[in-house]
Amino acid sequence: MDPLTVARYGLMAASQRFDASAARTARMGDQSSDIDYAAEAVEQIEAKHQFSANLGTIKVADEMWRSLMDIQTR
Repeated sequence: MDPLTVARYGLMAASQRFDASAARTARMGDQSSDIDYAAEAVEQIEAKHQFSANLGTIKVADEMWRSLMDIQTR
């Protein structure tokens, strides 16, 4: 599997992870919820870093591709 595919799936996983945590956070006002604020904050921070890391992979791949194209056009 190529790095871009892995990074794309990583972006989707991070986004879904953040969305799930946000939905749980939104339900914190319910009397029956026993959601841990700290755990959800950590989950959202980890999802943000996961997203950033995968985005960084895509940026590096793009830079490498552009460099290769510049070399070929010379």
